Amino acid sequence: MSQQHNNSVGMPGKGNEDELEKLLLEGVTLEQDPESTRPGEVASQETDNEEDSEVLPDTDIQGAFGLFAEASQDMSTVVLELNLGRHFACADYCNQVAEKAAQAVSLRRIGRRTAYNHDLRALGAAVGAPPEIQDEMALLTPFHPETFYADTPPEEADEVISAEQASGYAQSARKVLRWARSIVLAT
Repeated sequence: MSQQHNNSVGMPGKGNEDELEKLLLEGVTLEQDPESTRPGEVASQETDNEEDSEVLPDTDIQGAFGLFAEASQDMSTVVLELNLGRHFACADYCNQVAEKAAQAVSLRRIGRRTAYNHDLRALGAAVGAPPEIQDEMALLTPFHPETFYADTPPEEADEVISAEQASGYAQSARKVLRWARSIVLAT
């Protein structure tokens, strides 16, 4: 391994295998100061290449794409549930579409999900949604199952929400999804 290490030091485009091995074995801790050097790295090496100076990413593009894909798939389920006359299930999936779409934006913008307490308007505000999107998200907040079933028995759930209301909730979810798409899929 030392011969391989010696060959990579000073060669442009080659990584430091010892550093990589140490990172793979020990990982990177969140407590690590981003301004400090990485395990096995000499401070002067870090200043040579500004790309290497960033320890933690500020975005999670792959996670954002995956969560956005889940939100899109849930939007298809919204339409199915609406067509089946399962109005609460439709509204519940609308709630999930809005949450996943907003969390995908959070992953794209800051690299992690944003903590929230099932208040979709608050989540929208936290991830930088414009006021009109926050309003759409607020319409969907009551359909988190824990919240909804606190006041409505499950056997009455579909009768409490009309087809017209469920269709309106689907439109709200679609607006939130379109907004998120413009951010998550931006290049």
